[in-house]
Amino acid sequence: MAAQANGGNGPLSGVRVVELAGIGPGPFAAMLLADLGADVVRIDRPGGPGLGIDPAYDLTNRNKRSVLVDLKADGGPATVLDLVERADILVEGYRPGVAERLGVGPEACLARNPKLVYGRMTGWGQDGPLAASAGHDIAYIAITGTLGMIGPDPDGPPTVPANLVGDYAGGSLYLVVGVLAALQHARTHGEGQVVDAAIVDGAAHLATMIHGMVAAGGWQDRRGVNLLDGGCPFYGTYETSDGGYMVVGALEQQFYEEFTRLLGIEDVAPARKDFGRWDELRTAVADRFRTRTRDEWTAVFEGTDACVAPVLSMREAPAHPHLAARGTFVEHAGFTQPAPAPRFSVTPGAVRSGPARPGADTDVVARDWSVPALTGNEARPAARPEARDEAPQEPEA
Repeated sequence: MAAQANGGNGPLSGVRVVELAGIGPGPFAAMLLADLGADVVRIDRPGGPGLGIDPAYDLTNRNKRSVLVDLKADGGPATVLDLVERADILVEGYRPGVAERLGVGPEACLARNPKLVYGRMTGWGQDGPLAASAGHDIAYIAITGTLGMIGPDPDGPPTVPANLVGDYAGGSLYLVVGVLAALQHARTHGEGQVVDAAIVDGAAHLATMIHGMVAAGGWQDRRGVNLLDGGCPFYGTYETSDGGYMVVGALEQQFYEEFTRLLGIEDVAPARKDFGRWDELRTAVADRFRTRTRDEWTAVFEGTDACVAPVLSMREAPAHPHLAARGTFVEHAGFTQPAPAPRFSVTPGAVRSGPARPGADTDVVARDWSVPALTGNEARPAARPEARDEAPQEPEA
């Protein structure tokens, strides 16, 4: 427990984070801070929130500690403010106005700790016509145009990229960048602030390069017809004889030449910039890939510059020789899971502990953070929140 008390040995060792429990991008952002060594204390409320996932399997709560505080009970907000006074960062994912009504909004927290970085994670943002509405990842990326450009067929539906593009790329990662930038400002100038991280903003920002290409006439505003969206025959996926798939990303001339040679279509493949023959090239590539299994094609392209790789499942990925050699996945407490990223030469992150169980660390956090009022919170009766008011925006409870 001693090592965990102050976080890990990563670059954020010594940084204290209060996380108001939520679901989706907020917990993932707090996990990333914890992976990098921050001491993250998650404030769980009795009875929720959650998606019915056993807390023992919620890997986004690894490297954290948990205390139970009922924000609707007498003394609940004051207990959180006691922690805030000792924290560097707070992360919350309620709908706009909810934290204020609970007594732990930015005004109350910054009055208690003027250097605090108050990170707010929502789908729609803190203002705008949709700010108070429920939402999910898929809706956020839909209105930004990001979802509309993903998919192989301009006449078919968009492809849903799980919740990776919205929740985690457009949400969590932007929140982490924001709170760390604000932390630098706070430490330099002694001034805290609020970071409004909206998934709609982040998801739109991710497509900055594509917007430039549209403006320059190098990208059509429809899916499945462009260089990087599956419209290009040497940048896409192809089925193999055993039902597996290979990906091809041979964009540059030298890589394209290597690809066509190893695939065995060098004599019939048209020049890569002969756009009028792309359909012919796609057919030739597809037909050839169907003649061997995924593993056979993997062996053909292994160690070459053809930019071809097998499509692996989530269970297969950890055993890939390259990922195994790098330790991209680690095993901890019986779970195979992605290792902390990125990597640091002097202050490496690590998986130090499994998912925090709600309330399991109340006493030790009370001691480490010198907040004796925490003791006894875990015994308070569960209070069922109103779904409309206290449900995080992503997803709706």
